[in-house]
Formats: sequence, C-alpha cells, structure tokens
Amino acid sequence: MLVRMTRITVIRGDITTQDVDAIVNAANERCLGGGGVDGAIHRAAGKKLVEACKQLPEVAPLVRCPTGSAVITPGFQLPARFVIHAVGPRWGMNDAPALLASAFRTSLDLAEREGLKTIALPAISCGVFRFPVGQAARIAADVSRERERALDEIRFVLFDEDTCDVFGRAFWGDAWRTSPEA
Repeated sequence: MLVRMTRITVIRGDITTQDVDAIVNAANERCLGGGGVDGAIHRAAGKKLVEACKQLPEVAPLVRCPTGSAVITPGFQLPARFVIHAVGPRWGMNDAPALLASAFRTSLDLAEREGLKTIALPAISCGVFRFPVGQAARIAADVSRERERALDEIRFVLFDEDTCDVFGRAFWGDAWRTSPEA
C-alpha cells in the first residue's frame, strides 16, 4: 500500500513569485487589498484581482471573508493560478490562536477541495495584525501536520530571515537548517 506524504517546506522569499497552484493571501475581512502581504499580492496580481474580490458575496456588512476562514479567486498576473484569501485574527482578539489555526486549516482544506496540489502560505496575522511569530509558527506546524492531506507540497514562504528561522524551528527544531525540506 502506498502512503501519500505531503512535503512541507519553509523558505525565505517573495510569495508573489511562487510557481504553485495557489498562494495564500493574509487578507482582511473586506478582501479588497491592504498593506504587507495583502498589498503585495494585489499589486502583483493586477487590477482584476480587486474586481474578482468585489464579486465575492458579503456575508455581513463589509465582510466577504470572516476571521478564521478563507475564499478563493483566480491569480490573474501571478505565477500561481489561484489566490486563497485567508483572514487571520488580530493579536488580542478572543480566541486568537483558534482563529489563526482555522485560517491555516481552511486555506489547506479549500486547496484540497479545489483539487490543487501545491500551496504557498505566508506568516498569516504576523504583520499588521501583530500575532507573535513563534506562536503563529507553532500553530502553522500543528495544523500542517494534523492529518495527511491530498497535497503534494505545503510551502511556507517568509519574507525575512528571522521569521523563516522561527518557522523552520517550529517544524524541525534546531536541526531545521540541515533538513532536506529547509
């Protein structure tokens, strides 16, 4: 019997340049762009991305994607075919760790439902939402490993070396730099 193994990688890089089936956008509930990863993805994808996001139905006034969930759009001018917009919590919100786990989980679940095989994720909520990077990395590692997935690769793409190191250690401990996945 063959056992499917999802490859997990952690790299330093620019998520907008990743040649994968989908990249995950650290979005806000409106899904209309913002700063950090969200702004970079919207700029790289082009104006059609915001138009596609405007077509997403509001589930509450000014909310197209509630905190802890994810929605999908085409990638337009990105190398990735799709953008999965995941809304993580602001640090200090009630149930922030559970909401962040849900944002990571629903992103991976959505990729599987769409039949995608490769996905790149950022450090959701660790920028302007101020979630502690170490705690976010442990949550990302736990969610990525909680069950076998029908994905070939889950790639965490972190913008700076410090964040990359924290995520690498969350997955592989002190040996992460010698891991073949690193």
